[in-house]
Amino acid sequence: YEMVNIKLDKTGGLTEALLLAEEAERLGFARMLGCMLCTSRAISAALPLAPLARFADLDGPTWLAVDVEPALHFSTGVLHL
Repeated sequence: YEMVNIKLDKTGGLTEALLLAEEAERLGFARMLGCMLCTSRAISAALPLAPLARFADLDGPTWLAVDVEPALHFSTGVLHL
């Protein structure tokens, strides 16, 4: 494998995800930030990891019929805060 996909839902939270990102870098893995089906609030919690990742697949809220307000907005692959 060349890359680690880090998801807050699966790591147990931001602190654990940051530790995983550090360990992945130490071992020479590229990092990707992913998510599960979630609201914009969950994506907001993952944003501190974004600068550490080569890719960010944070489209969980786009699969919801209704997101929480205030919601993050996505357009043409860009996340607008």
